[in-house]
Formats: sequence, C-alpha cells, structure tokens
Amino acid sequence: MKNIYSLFILTLLIVSCGGEKKNNSIESILATENLEKIRTKRTELVDDQKMLHDKIKVLDEAISKIDTVKKIPLITTFTAKHEVFNHVLEIQGNVTTKNLIVIYPEYNGILTRIYVKAGEKVKKGQLLAKIDDGGLSQQVAQLQIQADLAKTTFERQERLWEQKIGSEIQYLQAKSNYDAQTQAVNQLKQQLGKTNVIAPFSGTIDDVITEQGSVVAAGQSQLIRIINLDDMYIETDVPEAYIANVVKGKNVTAEFPILGKTVETTIRQAGDFINPANRTFKIEVAIPNKDKTIKPNLTAKLKINDYTNEEALLIPQSIISENAEGEQYVYVVNNKNENKEGVAKKIIIKTGRTQGDVIEVLDGIENDAELIKEGARSVKDGQTVKVINY
Repeated sequence: MKNIYSLFILTLLIVSCGGEKKNNSIESILATENLEKIRTKRTELVDDQKMLHDKIKVLDEAISKIDTVKKIPLITTFTAKHEVFNHVLEIQGNVTTKNLIVIYPEYNGILTRIYVKAGEKVKKGQLLAKIDDGGLSQQVAQLQIQADLAKTTFERQERLWEQKIGSEIQYLQAKSNYDAQTQAVNQLKQQLGKTNVIAPFSGTIDDVITEQGSVVAAGQSQLIRIINLDDMYIETDVPEAYIANVVKGKNVTAEFPILGKTVETTIRQAGDFINPANRTFKIEVAIPNKDKTIKPNLTAKLKINDYTNEEALLIPQSIISENAEGEQYVYVVNNKNENKEGVAKKIIIKTGRTQGDVIEVLDGIENDAELIKEGARSVKDGQTVKVINY
C-alpha cells in the first residue's frame, strides 16, 4: 500500500512538472497575449544565450591550448623589388615607301620604245621609254635653223652698232628677233623632252604596265611602276592619349608575322595634327631593309616604348582585390617567426600601368615588402598564416 501511495505521488509530480513546462513554452506564452510575460520570456532566453556563448568561449580557449595542431592557412609569398619597367604600346601598321610610283606619260602619242623590263635596276634620270613625237623633232630642227640665223644677224648688227654704224632700232630689232627665236626653240625642246620617259629616282622596275606600240594619253595611261626598297617605313595612327609619350626618337620593336622577322628601330616622325574623325595622329617608323625582304603593304605589329620607370614595383594582377569603396588592396606578411608563421595585413595600394599580367604599384608598398601570392584571396586581415614557399 505504501509503494502504491509513493507511485501515485511520483506520478502527480511528473504530471505537474510537465504541465509547468507546457505552461512555460513559447507557444503557450504567446497564446496568452500577455506583453509582460512575453518580455519576461525573451529576457530569460537572452540570458541563456549569453551564458551559452560564454561557455563556448571557455571551451574554445581550452581547445586552443590543448590542440597542438593549429589550422593555419598555408600561403606562398614573393618579395617586391625595384626593377626597370618599360611599358609598351602595341598597335598595327602597314609598310610603305615614298619611292613607289606609277609613271604616267606627259605627252600624247604612240609608245614607240620601252628600254627596260620588270626586275631591272635603273638609276635616276635614266631613259625608260620613248613616245612618238609626231614630227616635233623636225619642228625643233627648223626653228633651230631660224634661231641660228637670228643669232648671226644679231652678232653682226651688234658689231656694227659698237662701231657706230647703223641705227639703234636695227640693233634692237635683231636682238629681239634672236631672243624670240631662242625662246621658241627652248619651248619646243621642252615639249619634245616630254616624249622621253625618265626614271624619277634610282630603284627597280616593278612592272611594265603598257606594251610597246600602244597609244598613250598624257596623265591617264599607266606606263611603268618603279620602286626603291631602301627607304621603307611603317605608317600608322596612334590614339591622341599617347601624344605626349609617343614622340620622335622613341624606341620601337617592329614584328613582321609573315616573315618571322623582328626589327629594332625608332620613330622618325610624329604628326602634330589630330584627326577629328578618329582622334588619332600619324607616326612614321623607319625600317632598315638591307636584305630587301620587307615589301610595301606588309602588315607589322609595333611595340612602342611609351613609358619607363627605372625603380618600379611590379606585382601580379591576380593578387589584387577590391573593396566596396573601389579601393585596391593586397596582403603582406608581417612579424614572421622562425616557423615561417606571420600575420597577414591588408594594404591599400595605388596602381599605375599594366603590362601583360603584371601591374605597377605607385603607392602603398615599399621595396622588399613580402606579399602573399597563392592564397591572397582567402586570407583575412590580422589572420595568422604560414609561408610554404617552394
């Protein structure tokens, strides 16, 4: 009977405790819609949360003291050193020459003779072809006879005039006639000279365009193409943003992909006029061509040294991050101990020009600074890290 009574009392206690917990649950308190009870329950939960946080902190401290194997991020680093930085502007251009022309006739007629052939070397002033003069040479000969007579008459009249024989008007008429005949002969000889096709400069006959015997028209018929490969250059357009740095005398590397050839040269001329249509200015780059392998209209890739810094700090672009304010930053390692463990520190930097996969740092880091390379995007400011450079 006593055991039955004890069991009854225990059952009542369990039911009572269960009812109390049920009555103190969040659902039951919310159901009461009693503001004071709800606030009281919230305060109890906040206190419980704080107590749990303090206990977890104590446990973490104990773990860190007991655990000898720390989970430290592994990184690699490199040391920033002053070095020469030559920035280059890469643009494309075409080879050309001022000594490449097509010769046109200055006289109408039949192309009676061609004295050269394609591939032949010629000198400046050399006769290349002849156009039928249509009887012009006979006219010159006739005028020359008249001019010779006028000269003889003038010379005799001049001697008489010096001896005070004859009138002054006779002397002046003879002189005027001689001058007129001489001028007429010279003019006709100039016209006759246009029937000769002359080389304007020394070079090579690239093509004989019109065949011998063809009728040609002055200024219209293409006769011969002549070229000189000695004075070659590349002409290209450069954006106006580079007008202060891309100037005469700057070093240039010209690459010819088709030839597999590279030439070191300089800018020989930089234009002063900016084209309003595309905001560019023209430059000319001289091209040495001793072996005559570089031809007009070849495409070339130009690398122009537009900026040089003798003491630049260069870093890989891949290690740079950017914060919400748009500032660029990197991580350096400070206070490194004998175990190669140190502290990662975030450094805001100012960058300059880029070249390939590196970028110039203008401000923020000093020479000999140890920067995080691999792992730079996974560490945090103030975090302990371990350097494992290979």
